[in-house]
Amino acid sequence: MSYPTYMTMTEALSGLERRGFTANFEPIGRSLHIAGSERRFQPDELTIVEHHRFEGSSDPEEMAVVYALEARDGTRGVLVDAYGVYANPDLSSFLKDVRMRENL
Repeated sequence: MSYPTYMTMTEALSGLERRGFTANFEPIGRSLHIAGSERRFQPDELTIVEHHRFEGSSDPEEMAVVYALEARDGTRGVLVDAYGVYANPDLSSFLKDVRMRENL
């Protein structure tokens, strides 16, 4: 399956939102929750549908990965993390346990 190519992180977030990824996931402890709610998800409840990595060549603050996630209950949203030395190690560990659609 082919996914759109985005030039910037902002473009990716807008494009994913238009495609139905409207929730904003945030890491809290060993789970992800939807910003502004009490809903929490464990790795086995989520699937990484696609991801987009940005090198930050024009804007160093855009050295990030945007993940499009889908929860077992149908919730679809995005999660942003830095990569390399700035990546959140706890989040990286959490994401290793999340299924990737291409691996299903």
